[in-house]
Amino acid sequence: MTARELRVDWPECRARGLCHELLPELVDLDEWGYPIVHGSVTDDLMPDARSAVRACPRRALRLVEGRR
Repeated sequence: MTARELRVDWPECRARGLCHELLPELVDLDEWGYPIVHGSVTDDLMPDARSAVRACPRRALRLVEGRR
């Protein structure tokens, strides 16, 4: 089984919050607007996760796959 997760490149992130707007099921924002990712990306959320990665203006969000 492959686990898929969203990862944030913290030095690149500028807390715009677009990832939360596109994927509120997995991304919350902290008090400064930086993303907090909760859990793995399920199959039904994969299209939204890909959209959030593509839409990140700083390319600070990425989708990673690994083995569970």
